[in-house]
Amino acid sequence: MLNPKRFFLFFVFLFLRFPVYSQEKEILLPLKQILEKISTQHNVKFNYIEDEIIIFKISPPDANFNLEEKLHYIERKTSIWFKKIDNNYYSIFNNSNFDKPLCAYLIDYKTNVPIENAFIQIKESNIQTNSNEKGYFELPITSPNDIIVKHISYEELTIPIQEIYATICPKFFLTPVSKELEEVITQRYLTTGISKKAEGNIVIKPKKFGILPGLIEPDVLQTMQQIPGIISIDETVTNTSVRGGTNDQNLFLWNGIRMFQTGHFFGLISAFNSSLAQNISITKNGSSAFFGESVSSLIEISSHATQTEKSNASIGTNLISAEFYSKFKLSEKASFIISGRRSLTDLIETPTYKKYSERIFQNTVITDLKTNEIEDYKSDVNFNFYDITAQYEQKIGKKNVLNIEAIAIENRLAFHQSTTSLNRNSDLEQENFGAAIHWKTNWNTKNTTIIDTYISKYDLTSKSETVLSNQILNQENKVLNNGVKIKHAVNLSNKFNLGIGYQLDEIGVTNNDNINDPLFTRYSTEVLLSQIGVVEGTFNSLNKKTYLRSGIRINYFNAFLKTLIEPRIQFNQVLNSSLSIEIQAEQKSQTISQVIDLQNDFLGIEKRRWMLANEDSRPILKSNQVALGFTYKKNNWLVSIDNFYKKITGITTSSQGFQNQFEFEKFAGNYTIIGSEMLIQKSFSKFYTWMSYAFNKNQYSFPDLSSNDFPNNFDITHSINWAGIYEWKKLKIALGSKWHTGKPITTPTITNVTAENQTITYNSPNNSRLKDYFQLNFSASRKWEISKKIIFETNVSVLNLLNTKNSINRFYRVNNTLNTVQSVDTFSLGLTPNVNLKLSF
Repeated sequence: MLNPKRFFLFFVFLFLRFPVYSQEKEILLPLKQILEKISTQHNVKFNYIEDEIIIFKISPPDANFNLEEKLHYIERKTSIWFKKIDNNYYSIFNNSNFDKPLCAYLIDYKTNVPIENAFIQIKESNIQTNSNEKGYFELPITSPNDIIVKHISYEELTIPIQEIYATICPKFFLTPVSKELEEVITQRYLTTGISKKAEGNIVIKPKKFGILPGLIEPDVLQTMQQIPGIISIDETVTNTSVRGGTNDQNLFLWNGIRMFQTGHFFGLISAFNSSLAQNISITKNGSSAFFGESVSSLIEISSHATQTEKSNASIGTNLISAEFYSKFKLSEKASFIISGRRSLTDLIETPTYKKYSERIFQNTVITDLKTNEIEDYKSDVNFNFYDITAQYEQKIGKKNVLNIEAIAIENRLAFHQSTTSLNRNSDLEQENFGAAIHWKTNWNTKNTTIIDTYISKYDLTSKSETVLSNQILNQENKVLNNGVKIKHAVNLSNKFNLGIGYQLDEIGVTNNDNINDPLFTRYSTEVLLSQIGVVEGTFNSLNKKTYLRSGIRINYFNAFLKTLIEPRIQFNQVLNSSLSIEIQAEQKSQTISQVIDLQNDFLGIEKRRWMLANEDSRPILKSNQVALGFTYKKNNWLVSIDNFYKKITGITTSSQGFQNQFEFEKFAGNYTIIGSEMLIQKSFSKFYTWMSYAFNKNQYSFPDLSSNDFPNNFDITHSINWAGIYEWKKLKIALGSKWHTGKPITTPTITNVTAENQTITYNSPNNSRLKDYFQLNFSASRKWEISKKIIFETNVSVLNLLNTKNSINRFYRVNNTLNTVQSVDTFSLGLTPNVNLKLSF
């Protein structure tokens, strides 16, 4: 224990010693001030150029020196010399080359790459500048004070001004700050190119992506289904459930633009070109307060590069589509990117396309028509899709960056039916167009402002002509979303950051249905304007062991005169070199969701339509979620465990896809999930393997239904994923499996009906389950360096290697001829091979 007397004496000793050290410390004065004093003391005058002496700051010569001794002392301390004109007049000359600017270059110590946009300031002055793309900067000659260099990615550097004058535009090397490695909780999460951050999100970098079983490319939406707690019960990317939620409860952003369509081939393929994405972030809980409009997860896809890269391009093709990507470096500060992908499905029927068609068109209007007994009946299906993106980036001055970007996605299906006496044509078109302007200003090292304006337009239209009659049904679902976001970030210190923001968001939804026989028309348009304020603070300790982000989002909905306040928190604490703890909590809301009016809407292929909340039959969705997790990593072992509680209120029966006694009911309710997720991963030199497990208990509560509480339609109680991955030089091989308990279904109480009453009587809702799902998948890839600039990549994948027949959905309908109740199953993909060839240059 510390003795108080000794502490007091020690403190007094330091206090008494401090003035002594202060006196002993050398006092430096500007040379101009010293010359003025000598001029007064010795009655002499000095003739000099201001810029030639202003940079010098030295200790004054001894007061007992005579004039010649003082001048000689100054010459030794500086690079100037004196020329005596007469007894009272001296001229001062500088031996250095003073007709050069005060300039220098800043270089990365490790990579030898120029450092752009570093902040440079003359100490104790308002004179400041920024380095350009070559690392070069200039400053005016105004002071002898040191120069301070700051950059968010490098350690701060202090440069004595004399060092700059010693050489013409010298080079100074900055040491990178190793934040990235310290902030990453796990460097490899599932595969190379995926990592989990202290912020709680999982980041995917497609350009560094390794390999996962069944994938031939880093498809963002298929990749995220490998993460514990994320699953698709029907194998599509447009029905992704995150911790028991529905797909529409996830927020998908492409460069800040909300996407209402996320899949091609009606859900089997992601609509986002993997060749384009620079960074993908997936957040299951504890999301930043700057993001709203989702009660489940947040998926951010960014194609913004951190620096202007060299021009490059790639072309590729697989058994479904062909794609291209081109980046043009227009100047040192400008670049243009264009990418596109188009299906080959209307040109060639590959084995992969046939398997995809069998899977998607099951139990739809298309396949049902094929079962009708019509003489000389013929049908022809023509399907294609495309996506295209364009981006322009311009650095303006030293502090501003402008990004202009656009994306277009489309699926198109044409279905022709004919007999000897008639022709019928049905079609379906689904498209999403988005555009944004992104402006970022780094005012200085402490202040940054980002302004985003965006627009997103979704359109789903279909025309269905019935073979057995002259009935024509036209349907349309449109969404228009636009707005502006402003965010200002302030770096209060090297540990604290503050962000404030405002968002004005408008969203409109139109639904239109027309039938010619019998004549029926339904048309509705709804618009909602929201205003949002955000305040968020971040603390990150200097040793990177403690991370805390806490924010609040305030939503005001003009149409409802209603305000919702949503707090968020993300906390991560490193307990020791191996163990860390994570706490997440959030409240969120959502005003737009997808519903199903009839199972055969839009040809039965894309049955869901977007609808706005009206605070009557469709309440605003609200969520409360809290999670506690642990991460352990040591000796190439990684173990992570997350436990969570989640409750979503405001859901409706029509948004949950019921195909039982509640199919046509329209009531509001909620669901509650208690779950746990675990990942165990072990890395060896060239081989690593992982296994994940997720447990969910997901329960509905609909007070107005005959059965109040019962299992959720998306309740997958147990799921296990496993993968073994081998990486050696340019070769990568992955084998993995998926297993989960079957989807809940409702069985009928009887199997026969009468001619007078053909209504199916059901047991209690979701009283049974499908058989367990199992799938074994394989992938392999190899890169070939044709030259230093040309790389050829081959990828092979096989989904469902064992050709297991999995039932992924079952509903019941009446056979009017036999007066029986029939079960109708939807089956998973069978054995499905795919090959991808890609050339990068």
